[in-house]
Amino acid sequence: MQAGLAAAALAMVALMAYTLWQATRPYRGWPSPVFVEIAPGTSSRSIAARLREAGVLRREWPFLLFYYLSPGRKLKAGEYLFARPMSAREVLNKIARGEVYYHSVTIPEGYNIFDVIQAVAAGKLVERAEIEQAVRNSALIADLDPAARTLEGYLFPDTYHFQRHTTAREIVAAMVSRFRKVYGELEARYQPRRPVREVVTMAALVEKETGVPGERPLVAGVFYNRQQAGLPLQCDPTVIYAALVAGRYRGTIYQRDLEYDSPYNTYRRRGLPPGPIANPGRASLEAAMAPTVTDYLYFVSDGRNGHRFSANLKDHARAVIRYRRRK
Repeated sequence: MQAGLAAAALAMVALMAYTLWQATRPYRGWPSPVFVEIAPGTSSRSIAARLREAGVLRREWPFLLFYYLSPGRKLKAGEYLFARPMSAREVLNKIARGEVYYHSVTIPEGYNIFDVIQAVAAGKLVERAEIEQAVRNSALIADLDPAARTLEGYLFPDTYHFQRHTTAREIVAAMVSRFRKVYGELEARYQPRRPVREVVTMAALVEKETGVPGERPLVAGVFYNRQQAGLPLQCDPTVIYAALVAGRYRGTIYQRDLEYDSPYNTYRRRGLPPGPIANPGRASLEAAMAPTVTDYLYFVSDGRNGHRFSANLKDHARAVIRYRRRK
């Protein structure tokens, strides 16, 4: 009898050892990283079967055994990426912790809504038509900018992380929320007297005119000076935006574009354009709120990624000649 008990105990130990080996042995049954999506309400058995079919698990039972031995643990819905061999226990822990995969969408500073649409659509989280509709729904910023017809200017440039099945509205809402946070911080610091729409519109011009951080307050100062003097801003990016809105942009500016009568064309119309032409970053928003006090009225490229600033037309003409010679 004792021999029988000993044999049974030995068999039990062997079974436990085998189970532990099966549950902790890494496995990969796929040639490349695989995504597994778990819908809300999916049973543990269905999850295990889905994981085995995808090549994440060699067998279902070690995964289920550890799940049943962990009362109270919940398997969370979502999309999971498996990029390395994992044991059944590791797979269980990953799903129980809810380590879902997030898709990254990067919006660089100066992207306009056409660029944002392309960037989001390229991530294949939502259909292009859905994001096109979402960026043209200004309800999210009605309190900040009642005159807005789109979210242009308020989709803050940043890298965002979204789960699968995030809606287009949720995507743009995250960008607007980020704008509100950054703008609120700067507003508390500088207390601008100008309306939000005017500040954002100026910031967008600054963003598109220069990528040199130290120049942004100077460029803002020039535009404000020209505006006060009644001079047209003559900002080339507004000409491009006017052409984009009209669906006539061909990759470069032609004379006919400079002459095109659009409210966005600051060669034809004085003052700021009717709204933002891009989505500015923090530095450009700050420049629009706190421009450099200067007597400059003109600037032109210096041929070295920066600009040469002038207070009068004579000096500006000389700077233009230098630029053309260098170019």
